[in-house]
Amino acid sequence: MANHTKIVSFVIELRKSIRNLGLCLALTTLTIFFLAPHLLQFIQHHLDTKLYFFTVAGPFLAHVTLAFFSALFGLMPWFTMVFWRALGKPFGVSGGQLFFFIFFTCLLFYAGTSFCYFITLPFGIQFLLGFSSEELKPVISVSQFVNFITIFIFAFGLIFELPIFMVFLAKVGVFKRRFYEKNRRYALLIIAIISAMLTPTPDIVNMALMGVPLYLLYESGIVILWVLGIGKEQGTTG
Repeated sequence: MANHTKIVSFVIELRKSIRNLGLCLALTTLTIFFLAPHLLQFIQHHLDTKLYFFTVAGPFLAHVTLAFFSALFGLMPWFTMVFWRALGKPFGVSGGQLFFFIFFTCLLFYAGTSFCYFITLPFGIQFLLGFSSEELKPVISVSQFVNFITIFIFAFGLIFELPIFMVFLAKVGVFKRRFYEKNRRYALLIIAIISAMLTPTPDIVNMALMGVPLYLLYESGIVILWVLGIGKEQGTTG
């Protein structure tokens, strides 16, 4: 009965957190919307791109999308806290361990998005626009441009979470450290496939800009498990 009461209390608290987070996301999006033209201009300048629109609602929808993803970016620590509290509760992850997962999830997310924005995107867009000529001029839709950069940046932020989820899966007993060590070649293959799918261009340089950091993150996950002494058992359950 006591456990049932705790579960009900946790579910109510979680629903309240999600509701408050959703409300805050909407209000933050609305606030950033009025700053979106300046933010878009800043991004255009960074990526040296001229934009056009082909529908009446195109600029408005582009600003809404940019404001929404900017709000997600700013509220990521709150999202992360709600996520790990919900995921960690059934596995007894709390206190200092919970703080560890929240902190490093945020750190890796912002590292991934920054790496994409400052390094990968400029290289990728420069490569793609390099096919233009006197006869072939680039005319880029503002809505497609905003959709591309926001989704691509967030994809980088999410895949950079690889080490923290390796640690979590080892901690809860899904995979042991030995499993990650024995399957490096498969991890390398999956990373190569992901890099080919997510990078804006198929050339080896841009693929390496995603693939190399991802593999280093994979290896860092193994090192973290070794340092923390997590997943020492030789067997695997996955």
